[in-house]
This record gives sequence, C-alpha cells and structure tokens, in this order.
Amino acid sequence: MALRKPLVVGGDGRPQQLQAGDTLTGPFAENETQNWTNGDSAGHSIGNVVYLSAGDTVKRAQANAAGTSGAVAIATGTIAAGAVGGYQTNGTLSGLTGLTAGATYYLDPAAVGGMTTTCPTTVGQLVCILGIAVSATEFLIRIREPIQL
Repeated sequence: MALRKPLVVGGDGRPQQLQAGDTLTGPFAENETQNWTNGDSAGHSIGNVVYLSAGDTVKRAQANAAGTSGAVAIATGTIAAGAVGGYQTNGTLSGLTGLTAGATYYLDPAAVGGMTTTCPTTVGQLVCILGIAVSATEFLIRIREPIQL
C-alpha cells in the first residue's frame, strides 16, 4: 500500500499536499454533538430520536407523519422537558442497551422517539434510516432523509 499525504488548503486558498514537517491542527471530532432545548412536555432519554421543531428546539421524532419524521439527532442522555442537552448528529453513540449488532435501525412509526429494526411498510409512513448497531451498546449514527411510502 502506498503512503499518501492528505490534501490541505494552502495560504493562497488552493489545495495542496501536506508538506514534510507540517502538522494538522484543529478540532477533529468523529462525533458531533449539538446542544438543543427539549421542546417536548416529557423528558428525553438516551437513544431518543429527535427532529428540529423550531429554532434550537427539538422534539421526539416519529415515522407516522411527515412533520415529525425529519430526524436530525439522538439524545446522548437524560434531558428534562424544557432543558438544554446534548444530541448527537453523527458518529458512534455509546451507552445504549439491547441493540442487535450489525442491524440497520429505522425511525419507528409506532413509538415516538423510538428506533426499530423493522423497516416501515405501511402507505403514509416514512422510511428514515438512522444508522447501524456496532454492538449491543454502540450505535453508528448515519441519519438519512425520510422517504414517504
């Protein structure tokens, strides 16, 4: 396998190879977390799937209606109603339980904020892929745009 150098933006704004002796600095993160306000009347738990309802406010998503199916993130812990908390938009989320390793998960049309390994098939529901379970406790978030059936 050949050794390759990463491309970087040079001082003139053009891409170039990283030069010998140069280093990369900056905020490199595999996981991206946003802080948003829980707009639901109930608390959010780790693993709850949410959509942006207004401004910096999120509510639990559900695949039974177009207005609630635009999943954007998953709660990283317990977040009380009206409180600000962390919601992960990509990367690997740890601390979950009961996942099936290797299974693809979808936004659940029956349980608000839920994930399911059963792809929705009913006309009017929406198929929204959320990601893949890496293990029984880790979930690789790869949220896709919903498709209405």
